[in-house]
Amino acid sequence: MYCPIFFLAKELISIPSISPFDYSCQNIIARRLLIIGFNIMLFKNKNTNNLWAYKGQGLTLSFAGHTDVVPPGNIKCWKYLPFSPILKNGFLFGRGSSDMKGSLAAMIIAAERFIILNKKNYSGRLSFLITSDEESIAKDGTIRIIEYLNSINDYINYCIIGEPTSFKNIGDTIKIGRRGSLHAHLSIFGIQGHIAYPQFADNPIHNVIPFLKKLIKVVWTSGNKHFIPTNMQISNINSTNNSENIIPGELSINFNFRFGTDITINQIKSKVYFLLNMFNLKYKIIWRLSGEPFLTKSHYLIKITKNAIKKHNYININLSTDGGISDGRFIKKISNEIIELGPKNNTIHKINECVEMKDLQLLSLMYQDIIKNILI
Repeated sequence: MYCPIFFLAKELISIPSISPFDYSCQNIIARRLLIIGFNIMLFKNKNTNNLWAYKGQGLTLSFAGHTDVVPPGNIKCWKYLPFSPILKNGFLFGRGSSDMKGSLAAMIIAAERFIILNKKNYSGRLSFLITSDEESIAKDGTIRIIEYLNSINDYINYCIIGEPTSFKNIGDTIKIGRRGSLHAHLSIFGIQGHIAYPQFADNPIHNVIPFLKKLIKVVWTSGNKHFIPTNMQISNINSTNNSENIIPGELSINFNFRFGTDITINQIKSKVYFLLNMFNLKYKIIWRLSGEPFLTKSHYLIKITKNAIKKHNYININLSTDGGISDGRFIKKISNEIIELGPKNNTIHKINECVEMKDLQLLSLMYQDIIKNILI
């Protein structure tokens, strides 16, 4: 049976667009949107490709996503080659099938069906905001499109991001926001020396242990209605010392905070500084903010999305802000209503990533209903 979502998803997955490279995925999307009358802007920032496409004017519904994927890992462990998509027992296998080329295919087909069925019988603007660096450093992608739109005073009323949000059933989870992410790169300084003569050295590893014990036990917040308690995780400890008989002179520690709206960045930093000084450590710390938390408070887009889900897959729907960060952290600068709705996330970034075709078909119908209910 002819399935346009399958053929488009397969075409996109066949391209090894490992972040931040797009390798013509966006050209495929642009050509299809041109056929149905979209205005297309393709622009490149360093190695990142970006697409802004729109049709109509006025109240705007935008679909956002990314064409880049994470590396496939050990190809020998895949059942099927990661960039040679194949359909087996109803599942489409390939890197990016669920994160998020499957979503992109569902979005494009939904837009095509809507435009063909309704032609000029709608008002408002439908748009697409697509990048190729979401899976990497995210410095030249969505953030650049938003800067451009902000410079011309453009605004997105409603935004749907196609990140894989579902768990057991398509649509069982809608992301209505995301936690913020704050990274700390901490250097602890001591005095290098011979391991047999510790009296002439100052071991930064020994010195930092009481601080780390205290840091791990801190209860940062208790959470609130929409966000779970703030969490801190240490990701790396490294002295760069490969010798067995040297006390290192310096130690590097990386840790990360995932936080909601019940704590500020300055409150987190102040507590860390307090603990560092409490233990009289010699240190240098570099902070990097990946994104602040955001939350969709208005219920209009959420209500329309819920209705579209229940029409095609009558299930209980959970509103969530958990998981990692998304490009919604950039889009929030020009949009107050952002939700994320996409395929199941049980195989994302894994070996043998896959998505059920029936799920993509359901998802596309949901997207189409959301378009209809906002623009008509």
